[in-house]
Amino acid sequence: MESKFKERHYIRNVFGISAVEFLWGLGLPVVVESTFLQLFLKSLGASGFALGMIPFFFFIGTSVFALLSSYMTEGMVFKRRAVVILHLISAVALLVFGGCMLFLGRTEDILVLFFVCYAVFSVCIGMTLPVWLNYLVKILSEEKSTAGLAYMMIAQNSAKLISSLVILSVVQRYAFAPRASAVIFLVVGGLFMLGSLFFFLTREADEAGDQPPLRPSFFRYIRNTQQHMVRNRNFLVFLGSDLELYIVVTVISFYAAYATDFGGVRPAVAAGVFVGLIYAGAILSNVLLGTMGWFTLKHKAMASKLGSMGAVLLLAIWCTPVSFYIASFLLGMARGTRMIVYAPAVKKLSGLSDATPYFAVAPVLTLPLAMGLPLACGHFLDRMAWMEGDAYRMMLAIAALLIAGTLVCAWRTDFTTPPRIGDGLPFEAASGRPVVPGGRIMIENEQPASFNKRKTEKVRNET
Repeated sequence: MESKFKERHYIRNVFGISAVEFLWGLGLPVVVESTFLQLFLKSLGASGFALGMIPFFFFIGTSVFALLSSYMTEGMVFKRRAVVILHLISAVALLVFGGCMLFLGRTEDILVLFFVCYAVFSVCIGMTLPVWLNYLVKILSEEKSTAGLAYMMIAQNSAKLISSLVILSVVQRYAFAPRASAVIFLVVGGLFMLGSLFFFLTREADEAGDQPPLRPSFFRYIRNTQQHMVRNRNFLVFLGSDLELYIVVTVISFYAAYATDFGGVRPAVAAGVFVGLIYAGAILSNVLLGTMGWFTLKHKAMASKLGSMGAVLLLAIWCTPVSFYIASFLLGMARGTRMIVYAPAVKKLSGLSDATPYFAVAPVLTLPLAMGLPLACGHFLDRMAWMEGDAYRMMLAIAALLIAGTLVCAWRTDFTTPPRIGDGLPFEAASGRPVVPGGRIMIENEQPASFNKRKTEKVRNET
């Protein structure tokens, strides 16, 4: 019955989520991993440390608060309302900033307001991600989910390319004048708000008949999942390889300033062309490694690290406009590859039928690096400003070494063998109940099966 419902509403649902992502894609190049934000803040006199605050806030929001929303919405039958509300709050944060900016005169006030609003935006995005992903899986059938999500990402990436060209034109004409920048943020907030409303075109099946999961307390939920992950050593090695994401995002957070100050690149080109090349590279990698299925999962992961390391080394050695164009494209390919590797890898390496807790807790484990690296790099550039371009080159060389470490982790990750959990009972993270070997969840106060087989309930569990 549920499958027929999803089939009947497939076109409607794909159109709805594609419309959402197209309108959001028009605004994302301005506010997420954005060269525009770097140059906008730089025009206000922001320091390198302040530039590092952008990924700092974003990683805090997407790491900590993703776990909170995943836990809070776990027992909800219908999730569309939660998805819409979280998307709308993110849009409101940008509208507030753009509206207030029209009336603020001092750059110090604009900077303070920006970071307050961006912190709220990052928290909302973090809370949105797990709920949104669950919703996408919920409204699309298993057989057509890949195709449906592919259409959605084509819409988003196409919009990002269009947006990068528009940003180029706007910056060339108006530079980063306060009023023009305020209008840009107002437009982005409006696009996000309008796009969020297209979720109402989608239809979700009534799954009220399903038994709700046995949910532990929030802190026990975290503890059980962490215990499960710590015992899964192969997954921890993979998680080490995924640290490349944070290194690349940190590099992207500073390389536009490096290009405009020492690479002979005009700000308009850095704000528009760089972003366009990043998204073009991501689209190409999704086509070659996703649609066409080139390479195994392991080789895709290693290719991502090699591309990132090549781009970073290129910028460290050769500081010209051409090198930044090539590096932007390579970084885009690396990011696009990571997008198609991460989710299936986490699913496979977790050994769980429902890997949602892994998706929620994994960013928390990597949070120290995600927070510390951009701030450390920003502080380093401020302290070493007397070195001028050499300070950036030193930072990029260190980043290349760190990426080399993630490449080793990717090479050592076993993407084929079922996970081996260490000694002791693993936990079924969703329910908080211990499981005995073989995947049988023990009932509270139950003796092991070897003592009393009649008192156990058998539950399929890949743990």
